[in-house]
Amino acid sequence: MTKVLELHGITKRFGTLTANDDVTLTLAEGEILALLGENGAGKTTLMNILFGHYAADAGTVRVFGEELPPGLPRAAIEVGVGMVHQHFTLAGNLTVLENVMLGSEHLTRARSARGEAREKLLQIAERFGLPVNPEAKVRSLSVGERQRVEILKALYRDARILILDEPTAVLARPEAMRLFETLRDMTKEGLSLIFISHKLHEVMAASDRVAVLRGGKMVAERKTSETNPGELAELMVGRKVERPVRHDHKIGAPVLIANNVRVEEDGELRLDDVSFTVHTGEILGIVGVSGNGQASLGGLLSGLVHPSAGRLTLLDEEISHLGPRGMIRAGAGRVPEDRHAEGVVGELSLWENAVLERLRTPEFSRRGFVRQRAARDYTSGLIKRFDIRGASPDTRTRLLSGGNMQKLILGRVLTNGPCFVLANQPTRGLDEGAIAAVHVELLAARAEGAAILLISEELEEAVALSDRIQAIVKGRLSEPISADEADPQRLGLMMAGVWKEDDSEA
Repeated sequence: MTKVLELHGITKRFGTLTANDDVTLTLAEGEILALLGENGAGKTTLMNILFGHYAADAGTVRVFGEELPPGLPRAAIEVGVGMVHQHFTLAGNLTVLENVMLGSEHLTRARSARGEAREKLLQIAERFGLPVNPEAKVRSLSVGERQRVEILKALYRDARILILDEPTAVLARPEAMRLFETLRDMTKEGLSLIFISHKLHEVMAASDRVAVLRGGKMVAERKTSETNPGELAELMVGRKVERPVRHDHKIGAPVLIANNVRVEEDGELRLDDVSFTVHTGEILGIVGVSGNGQASLGGLLSGLVHPSAGRLTLLDEEISHLGPRGMIRAGAGRVPEDRHAEGVVGELSLWENAVLERLRTPEFSRRGFVRQRAARDYTSGLIKRFDIRGASPDTRTRLLSGGNMQKLILGRVLTNGPCFVLANQPTRGLDEGAIAAVHVELLAARAEGAAILLISEELEEAVALSDRIQAIVKGRLSEPISADEADPQRLGLMMAGVWKEDDSEA
């Protein structure tokens, strides 16, 4: 097969950290290559070198036989390399067409060729099976539609090699499967694809070949047809990975109770007559397709939004109108959906983030001054207990991989001894090793008596961790079922709004 891409001997260092160590990788025409590795293994760094965001300390990049100058994204774009980042780079106040055109026209041009651009966009959309409304505002689009716009933006610039960094991190499984079906069709049009993913079922379903990075080194390459998820997980982390198993135990008294709660935001009804109970030593799982009210439920249980009707109690005390600080003081802990935007302040150190929610307690402050030694000692304990790798208390938090950042947030929450924990998409974007570590900690908190509400779009995760499960559809909750009675077909029906066999759609 014709090689369209060759990375040879790529090495990249950030201070004392070697992110990529003599990495060699090739891509063939019409091939889908999956790039696997733990959080922090160097995958995104390698792709950023290919696209020109970073300049390698050593090694070369050749695209269609032409060596690329280092550190020049424009050079990569001009030879046909496109990149779709994990975190979307779209302007919500602009239309789809305006986002796609942004940066593609010379500033010296007298007038914008909007009509030509619109026609080109529609032709590309039809050719690759990516339907889109050019005049729609991006802020009005679903997550899956925004992903489509990001891909179209790269194709508009005549990309022949497409890099997708965690393309399904914010997509529900049906959306992810549709995306990969589209990508497979795109290879028939001559495109070659590299995608970074932690989801092994996606890798097995969508790729032709798999390359595995560990600790910045290329440790293995496999044809997808000749490997399996177990082998890939072991290659990623260097050891056999087994997720913990939930064991039956006695569930205690109610801790958190929601009675007929309604939430309105921006004039729209987000949660409608929602009721649930979470008990001591129980994990209650909430499953549903993204955009059905999970964000509002997470905001409600964090004190960020307040109900317009109904009642929320924690240990028999009403907490309906407490803010975030009041929720923490009442004994609630939260693992937010977006760890970067809501979980940590990236420019602060680990120790500063570790004590943020308890800064005014006597343990970490005295007479208005922060007890930095106590905070650093506390953070050192978190680093050791939760296996936060490659970090010290003074490390900038933004330098952590996603998995290590999630461990920091979990540690901050769980060591505070909360009676209730909100775990909102706790393993989104994490590798197999980090997922297993998060599951261990959540089950340990359950065993110690915490009441946990788990919001997850991963059905296997919800079934594995939860004692009971409810589905959320258009802001409404189904009645709970035992996780032992949950199977993919029943959960699928519940997520579609069919909550009993003889029910019509809710």
